[in-house]
Amino acid sequence: MATTTATLTAAPRTGKRAAAVPIPRVKRKVEGIYYLFLLPSLILFTLAITLPAVIGIFFSFTNSIGFGDWEFIGFINYIAAFSDPAILQSYLFTFGFAAVTVLVVNAIAFLLAVGLTSRIRFKTALRTIFVIPMVISGIVIAFVFNFLFSNSVPALGQSLGVGWLSESILANPDLAWVAIVIVTAWQAIPGTLLIYIAGLLSIPGDVYEAADIDGAGKFAQLTRITLPLVAGYVVINVILGFKGFLNAYDIIVGLTGGGPGTATRSIAMTIVTGFTGGDYAYQMANATIFFLITVVIALLQLGLTRGRNVL
Repeated sequence: MATTTATLTAAPRTGKRAAAVPIPRVKRKVEGIYYLFLLPSLILFTLAITLPAVIGIFFSFTNSIGFGDWEFIGFINYIAAFSDPAILQSYLFTFGFAAVTVLVVNAIAFLLAVGLTSRIRFKTALRTIFVIPMVISGIVIAFVFNFLFSNSVPALGQSLGVGWLSESILANPDLAWVAIVIVTAWQAIPGTLLIYIAGLLSIPGDVYEAADIDGAGKFAQLTRITLPLVAGYVVINVILGFKGFLNAYDIIVGLTGGGPGTATRSIAMTIVTGFTGGDYAYQMANATIFFLITVVIALLQLGLTRGRNVL
């Protein structure tokens, strides 16, 4: 690759600094081999993600049931989706569940991270124990907790004579969502915990030593030093968590199946159920609406974090 050099004129011996001569920038040529390596991934992504999405959006304007003949019907599916109580309920449940779970997961994970980075014994072993739920399948976790909430906990409540604990929380339409939050948080806390541990370990120890000299207590150090310095990690965890919880599916299927009734049916579960129930085009319109909503949320999050040192 050819390089361009610039000759600098020596400064005259007059005590004055010579004017700086700008050095022209050389535009690097991208080698063709890079495009060759990019091409397979681009083809796979297009065939597996982009093309099916475009086809699905097209069929959302039809009356297709997933196979056979179909007709173009315009925006009828979209208009019906906006007035469908079942779909509106699924959106209300999903966004409420995601907001509550994000708060629970981040609060518990942050406190655990503070404890696991302090001067305690066996903290390495404890970190290993706390990240175990992250490697277990969500559907397996859901079935295990389903048994606990349906059998073990009511049996314990009956033996203790506690009335409200003697009935399964999964059978209560007003409280079943609490069980989903508990199980989802149990699985999601380890990943959030690791990010917070990385953030806490990046804080210099001199900061806390100076705070100790100034007489700051542990609570003051936590609120005025630790929290501001890990604020970027909090933003990352909130964004990743909220986006992940909006797609809640496997834990809900294994825990409540969307019940009692449709009280805990998420958006993803509503869409998948419609695909298998002959409402392909209708639920594809719902999926398109959900996709646009998530794009708007992503753009808002980018706008909030743009120009800031998130990490």
